[in-house]
Order: sequence, then C-alpha cells, then structure tokens
Amino acid sequence: MSVERVVLSFPGGGMRFNHRVAGAAIRDGHVLVCREDDDDYCMLPGGRVEMGEATDLALLREMAEELAMPVSMGELLFTYESFYGRAGDRYHELGFIYAIELPEDIRPGGAQPFLVREDEGHLLQFSWLPLEGPALTEASLQPPWIPQRLLSATGLRQHVIFRAPEPAA
Repeated sequence: MSVERVVLSFPGGGMRFNHRVAGAAIRDGHVLVCREDDDDYCMLPGGRVEMGEATDLALLREMAEELAMPVSMGELLFTYESFYGRAGDRYHELGFIYAIELPEDIRPGGAQPFLVREDEGHLLQFSWLPLEGPALTEASLQPPWIPQRLLSATGLRQHVIFRAPEPAA
C-alpha cells in the first residue's frame, strides 16, 4: 500500500501557505542557486516539505530529485517566516535553510548554468554566483534577505521574519 504524498502548500485566508526547505551550498566564495524556467528570480535549491516529513529528510529528498548527486547535510543556518506577494497572490512561507556540501568536484567556474535538469515539468538551472558584489541582487535571489545574511553568517542559528512591502494599489 502506497502512502499519499501531501505537500505542505495550501490556500487559506486569502493567502497561500508554503513550508519550504533549502540548502546553502557555499564554495570558493560562491553560492549555488536555482532558477526555474518560468521565473524571473532565483532561489536556494530545495522545495516543499511533505506532511509527516522532517525538514532534514525533505532536503535530502529534494536534492536527490533536483541535483541527482550525493549531498551532505550540514548545520541548520536559518529558520524564517516570509510574507510576500507574487503574481497577484499573497504568501506566508515558513522555511528552514541548512548548509549542504556537494561532491568535491562540483565547483564554481566554467559555463553557467553548470547543470540543467527537469523536475515536475520545469527546467531547473543551477548556477554558482559570487556571494560578494551585485550578482545575487541582479539575479533576484529570493527571499531578498538571504545574500546579506549568508555574507554575515555568524555560525549561530538565526530566525528571520521578512515582510515584503505591500504592492501599491
């Protein structure tokens, strides 16, 4: 008997709730980001947590699905609550960001994106972007607080509450 997979993303109260997990792979002053083929922003690789699934296991599952390579889990870096709008919808997102390590031969440099894979009907493009300078802002890394927090990470877990400005009416 197979168990039904229930993704923790649902509408309610005029908003959509998402429970997301992501991995921060940092190597040689670069961070790995992912862009879906129909998005004008990028994000840390990861995805939605499923009902009954711990966030660390959800991240390992998502990395296996998206990257198709072994990933080592590191420490939990950030928990966050984000309130934002996109494409006319309002979101309440609860997320967890863990440090992750990719195989040693997966390094910044060379043509970007360095990996393109299909996942759930979308093409995912994975690129290494420098942590310092304008690249993460120019690529519109979301949520927008991530670049500065990654640069100033203290090694202590941080909880971030982010409220995007309401769009003008």
